[in-house]
Amino acid sequence: MQMITDTQDQAHAAWLLAHKREKQKIRGLQLLLLAGLLFCWEAAARLGWIDTFLFSSPSAVAQIFWIYFSNGTIWMHIGITMWETFVGFCIGTVCGIAIAMVLWWSPFLSRIVDPFLVVLNALPKTALAPIVIVWFGAGISGIIAVAVSISVIVTIISAYTDFRSVDEDKVRMLQSFGATKGQILYKLILPANRDNMLSLAKINMGLCLIGVIVGEFLVSRAGIGYLIVYGSQVFRLDLVMMGVVILAICAWLMNSLINFLEHHIKNS
Repeated sequence: MQMITDTQDQAHAAWLLAHKREKQKIRGLQLLLLAGLLFCWEAAARLGWIDTFLFSSPSAVAQIFWIYFSNGTIWMHIGITMWETFVGFCIGTVCGIAIAMVLWWSPFLSRIVDPFLVVLNALPKTALAPIVIVWFGAGISGIIAVAVSISVIVTIISAYTDFRSVDEDKVRMLQSFGATKGQILYKLILPANRDNMLSLAKINMGLCLIGVIVGEFLVSRAGIGYLIVYGSQVFRLDLVMMGVVILAICAWLMNSLINFLEHHIKNS
């Protein structure tokens, strides 16, 4: 028995080592691909293969980033965008899941609002951003409202669909034991959809970031979206590209944070 246990431990350790090496290999190839793309971009700019006025270059982007970094303004712009995204994410996710719970609780109500949700989901919400900003004000509140308007409908529809997809046999079993609807919701529906809600959180974070950038395009005087618009207005494509790069990094960091929380929750 001890020999079998030792063999199993060795096999598990070998699997963990192979898995770790595979992750390191993938990460190394990702970094290599990124470095290669930046090198090709810089080389094309220096050799005149692309117009630097239109496409800028990594060195120009790094130079203007250093200027904004040195005077400290870049952190102010990043902080505003991230704060708006975080608030919009929290409001959109909490409200969306809460409404989905109400719709699951009342099938009669869900049948009433279903066509309205379909229509709202089909509407181009970014095109409605100016109206939302007029309603909620040309400031941070309006930008957050745009982010919420983009994410909340998707949250409602996705969460409600996930709630309804729970095995009906399990629901009937709990009902046969006299469980109330609230107990079924909190003991079965929500736990069964934990992974789905974590995946929905990843989608919502991206949607909220899109909404915030759209709002900043329209009315903001600070934020990454404002930097991109300002750079395009003064024909500073290096500033535009810097904003795009920062957005990509912020999106990656937020996704990594959710992945970390997801890993922690699943292992807890």
